[in-house]
Amino acid sequence: MRKIVVYIATSADGFIARPDGSVDWLHRPRTAGDYGMGAFRESIDSIVLGRNTYEFGLQHGARFETEPKHYVFTRNATELVKAPGVEFVTEEPAAFAKRLRAHPGKDIWLMGGAALIGAFLDQHQIDEFIIHV
Repeated sequence: MRKIVVYIATSADGFIARPDGSVDWLHRPRTAGDYGMGAFRESIDSIVLGRNTYEFGLQHGARFETEPKHYVFTRNATELVKAPGVEFVTEEPAAFAKRLRAHPGKDIWLMGGAALIGAFLDQHQIDEFIIHV
């Protein structure tokens, strides 16, 4: 069965992003390797993210292509710009997870943000956490 995986990095003080939403700290000088990100990206075919994470990505040049498929949780999709390969989701995490898991495929990356991860966690829909510090 497809797993929903939170694959995320946190700073040493326990934060995922700066107060303004920036994750620029992730782009410090790189160490050897990619912390397994390349292999992880090969293991997924779907990315799930919240509205704020999606909008932040759009504002900062992220590309939301058709592969992997992107699902954006939002209460009001009419206010958002829809990038190619993006599907807006308004259902509860448990119903969405059941629907997505019913189709064959690779694992599902629950990218965030924190509120969406919390909602999936509250509804027992996270199968694995991979956290890099």
